[in-house]
Amino acid sequence: MTPITQGLSPISSDLLTGVQHGFFTRIGGASTGVFAGLNCGQGSSDQTEVVAMNRARVAEVMGVADLVGVHQVHSAEAVIVDGPLAERPRADALVTATPGIALIILTADCQPVLFADPHAQVIGAAHAGWRGALDGVLEATLDAMEALGAARGRVRAVIGPSISQRAYEVGQEFLERFIDDDPNNSRFFVNGADGKYQFNLTGYGLARLRAAGVAEAEWTGDCTYFDAKRFYSFRRATHLGEADYGRLIAAIRL
Repeated sequence: MTPITQGLSPISSDLLTGVQHGFFTRIGGASTGVFAGLNCGQGSSDQTEVVAMNRARVAEVMGVADLVGVHQVHSAEAVIVDGPLAERPRADALVTATPGIALIILTADCQPVLFADPHAQVIGAAHAGWRGALDGVLEATLDAMEALGAARGRVRAVIGPSISQRAYEVGQEFLERFIDDDPNNSRFFVNGADGKYQFNLTGYGLARLRAAGVAEAEWTGDCTYFDAKRFYSFRRATHLGEADYGRLIAAIRL
């Protein structure tokens, strides 16, 4: 029998060596149409049973029966997980020190960030779009990890496939929101066309992680917008006038 995991193509990072993890691409799933591939978004208009099949494939790769996630709301909320969740809390990050729990985050341009302190055996996962990153979801994740015994000076963090600066056009109000928070944030913007700006979301995320004191942080370098074969992208789907879009999944477990 051919394993149902055949064909999946998760991206991993050497920074998280020793901790099972993966930033899954859209390759290897059962969805069709605009969702073609490994759409794991339960909130999408894709067929429910197909999304469940895709998530089961990810769970098999991660070696678990189920995946543990949150109801993502672009917040700075992080929750501690020590077992299966009866209901998904409204939050955008989760952490655990319990072996066998696969934490997941869904994205389609926003930053999926995976964290690990291998010494303390504490892991985390965060959904960090511009709003969550600005409001402090990355720091909240580290705080929650510390509550379980992690030390941020040992934590390694990896940002997975996200929208790149050359694809992320924003307006004046967006720029001003970041400058009002910290004038030094101007370094994450360059001039674009027609009075617009290009925002470096992953550069901003890395700067926040490093300022928070993590041991090491990196971005995998993959852009969701420009690589339609491997990634879903909300912004690309919007530009193409598509009715909906798939969601990528990132997972980590002890």
